[in-house]
Amino acid sequence: MKVYFLFFLTTIFSMSNQNFYNHEFSLYAPKAKNVTLVIFKNIEDSSGVEYSMKKNGNDFVINLPNIKNGTLYGFKVQNLDTLTQEFSSSIIITDPYSKALATQNHYSPVNKSIVYDEEFDWDNNGEYTWVNHNPRDLIIYEAHIKDMTMHSSSLCNKPGTYLGFIEENQLGGIQHLKTMGYNAVEFLPIFEFGNFEIPYLDTTQAVTNNWNPYAYNHWGYMPSSFFAPEGNYASNSDDRKNSWNGTDGRQVKEFKEVIKSLHKAGIAVILDVVYNHVSQYDFHPLKHMDKEQYFRQDQNGGYSSVSGCGNDLKTENDYIQKMIINSVKYWMTEYHIDGFRFDLGHLIDWDTVSKIKFEAEKINPNVFITCEPWGGGYDPDRFSDQGWSSWNDQFRNAFKGWHPNGNGGFIFGKWHQDYGFNNIKRMFMGSPRSHGGQYNDVAHSVNYLESHDDYTLGDFIKIETGLFNSESVIDNVDEHAILSQKEIDIHKISAIALLASQGPIMIAQGQEWGRSKVIANTKYPDKNIGKLDHNSYEKDNETNWLNWNHKNTNSELVEFYKSLISIRKNNDLLRFSEPQNFHFINSGGSDVAIGFILSNNNESISVCLNTDNNDTAQFDLETSGWSKLISTRPGIDVKNSVINIPPLSGVILKK
Repeated sequence: MKVYFLFFLTTIFSMSNQNFYNHEFSLYAPKAKNVTLVIFKNIEDSSGVEYSMKKNGNDFVINLPNIKNGTLYGFKVQNLDTLTQEFSSSIIITDPYSKALATQNHYSPVNKSIVYDEEFDWDNNGEYTWVNHNPRDLIIYEAHIKDMTMHSSSLCNKPGTYLGFIEENQLGGIQHLKTMGYNAVEFLPIFEFGNFEIPYLDTTQAVTNNWNPYAYNHWGYMPSSFFAPEGNYASNSDDRKNSWNGTDGRQVKEFKEVIKSLHKAGIAVILDVVYNHVSQYDFHPLKHMDKEQYFRQDQNGGYSSVSGCGNDLKTENDYIQKMIINSVKYWMTEYHIDGFRFDLGHLIDWDTVSKIKFEAEKINPNVFITCEPWGGGYDPDRFSDQGWSSWNDQFRNAFKGWHPNGNGGFIFGKWHQDYGFNNIKRMFMGSPRSHGGQYNDVAHSVNYLESHDDYTLGDFIKIETGLFNSESVIDNVDEHAILSQKEIDIHKISAIALLASQGPIMIAQGQEWGRSKVIANTKYPDKNIGKLDHNSYEKDNETNWLNWNHKNTNSELVEFYKSLISIRKNNDLLRFSEPQNFHFINSGGSDVAIGFILSNNNESISVCLNTDNNDTAQFDLETSGWSKLISTRPGIDVKNSVINIPPLSGVILKK
């Protein structure tokens, strides 16, 4: 007999023969008058065999014999107080603790939970295994599981799937990560999520969708379950409307295969997790069970939407808090997940924030926990005090800028209005609190220049330099992808700035070749086809799918990133230097340049960057004997102790 315990849900399997089990179904529903278990015979069935469940404290339970692995089920909940019901009790909801879900390609599907209990061979003698990199060693690749292999240029046989991601003899997926030298991947949400929105401009619904002509959610930030992996990435997935995905639960095993393969390659797996809100469009079980207890509400009694996505969860509620913690623990133990990035972390109450880390570290003391430190506030300092890292958007703003069209930062040859020379110095140090930064530990500063949100770094550079008008229409995407020499120069400077800074590093998918997001020409009525996209959450098409031909187009930049990653990994000073190891050196000739020397008892490394568009910067390194590790262009050499850095250039030296 195996017993799986997850807070309010207890699932018991005892074998009665080879294929069937005695199975206890349980649902925590303290305000329910009655709960009915529904067992479905077929996936298309809208009704099934119903069993009245027995109330046991705050739980409703029933034990059924002869339940087969893969059985489809759901619950009907009749609440004592009808005012707390979001939907009719005739609606069949899924189990909030479902290990696997069968989901329909529809904006209001009657999803089905799956009884799932299948062993998985981790090749580790039954022991838990994680890839425990020091946070300051991390070079994280932010990736979408489908985007990495879906484009035909990936040469993948099972594009857009879990198994496709780990397929050999392809250009995308795990092969790219290994080739480049990344040691961690951060997947955009893997939790089962609501893919479909209300049809565009459909006035027959309570809410008219007048904002999303695609009527789709691609990135995954509308969770339908906190325990079940997305079935749309399974090897038998079907993208057609009203079709079903995940019906046999294979997505569980296939995602584990992804993690197993990544771990064998020494690549840690970080999940982008969404616990601050739930999906707006499907019948999320929490919405149906108790709106008042589980969700924050506005002054009119509607769902709060500080997240901007609706349905903000009341994380301070005991049940929700324990569900979040149990979910984190489940992904660590059942899937061997190495870390988590919490979406809109500031929407999670501080008590829950503290308990998440405490409980996670009981399982793996080296678990990596990071977040967006905003959502109704901005507080990276307090997250750092809780032992959490966070995305360092101040680093992004200082070097790149907040928004193109005149708001660029250091890489464009100007000091950002809010971030001058001293701020840039602090960013290189890892933004330590001792020098005016946000973090009490440099390991808490996740430095980045690009994420899935907003314009890509490549498009930001195109717009900010005036090389491209953001409102222009692109006729030839392949020609558009070819970087000019000025773009390459700025990209290389950006790469040095990022990979020569202290703290964990994050690179977005395609950043290494200056990826551009051009809105693809599809059947959908998008008036912006051919323009650059800065918010592509709704597009499951070539707007988001990585075009691996463009990697070859800009191979010079790709190889530069690859070399830089290797240099960083092989030089401890670039990862483990403290403020006292920094010696900043003055420059002459250029108004926008910075140089510093990192030293310990054995060796020294110097980083010199000049982002001025016109003037050469001169740095006196004070001693001779330097050798060049990498430079953005040939001909940058040290003469005695002096080095001249041409406009839009940079170098890393060692002695």
